[in-house]
Amino acid sequence: MEKISVIVSCYNEEKALPLFYEEMERVRKQDFENIDFEYIFVDDGSKDKTMDIIRDLRNKDEKVRYVSFSRNFGKESAMYAGLEASTGDYVTLMDADLQDPPSLLRQMFDSIKNDGYDCSATRRVTRKGEPVIRSFCARQFYKIINKMSDIEMVDGARDYRLMKRKMVDAILQLKEYNRYSKGLWSFVGFKTKWIEYENIERVAGETKWSFWKLFKYALEGITAFSTTPLILSSIIGILFCIIAFLIIVAIIIKTIVLGDPTSGWPSLVCIIFLVSGIQLFSLGIIGQYLSKTYLEVKNRPIYIVKETEKDV
Repeated sequence: MEKISVIVSCYNEEKALPLFYEEMERVRKQDFENIDFEYIFVDDGSKDKTMDIIRDLRNKDEKVRYVSFSRNFGKESAMYAGLEASTGDYVTLMDADLQDPPSLLRQMFDSIKNDGYDCSATRRVTRKGEPVIRSFCARQFYKIINKMSDIEMVDGARDYRLMKRKMVDAILQLKEYNRYSKGLWSFVGFKTKWIEYENIERVAGETKWSFWKLFKYALEGITAFSTTPLILSSIIGILFCIIAFLIIVAIIIKTIVLGDPTSGWPSLVCIIFLVSGIQLFSLGIIGQYLSKTYLEVKNRPIYIVKETEKDV
């Protein structure tokens, strides 16, 4: 019998987990009679009763498995841990807040089985319920990164997708510490069908993604899949060298022809501030890439496991 592994990343999801499990079981019994299932809950260092609920689910349902981290390592690490722990012929990644509707799973499965796809992924066509500024910034990010990177990233794409085992194995070969899964899905390739749906608000609890966390995540994506910022920094440096040379020539000509010395200190201060700002901006770009290299060469583990269902 074929098996589907359902990977659920959890961080302080005590309110949403029971609702998720109930809905997932309803979909399984209704749409997947002849398919075996396993649920892999990855607790990303939760501080509430998330692990207690997961243990209770395990006690009453042997399909439930879990991986508990020693601390919070982030969603990217949680997804990677779930992929490593999965044993199914097909693997899906879902959030516990039901923003990834389980009702779409049958359609995703049929796309792979009947239409010859390796992966069936979801994307939101609306961002209803999100702050306007956040939605605007998200759209602009996808426009920018698609111009910078050779890897195409779909606007509104979710991590919610169903993959064949061979695609999962390809993802697991990418053991980089600084992970940006939306880019990794595109990097490994494989034939993907996109399923669109309207945004669904959380069923319970609060989002863990602040604007600052999303901003850092966006920088992670840009530095992971594009070197354009480094090229841009070099171009700006060359441009300012040319401008500086032209200004020097203009000042010399003005002094010789008109006998007029250079202007006073206000213009000089403005130029110093402008050039200094550009230098710091360029150094910041270089620093971002150096910091990622620094973290990679340390070769630290992507996550550390505190407990699994096998330890009980």
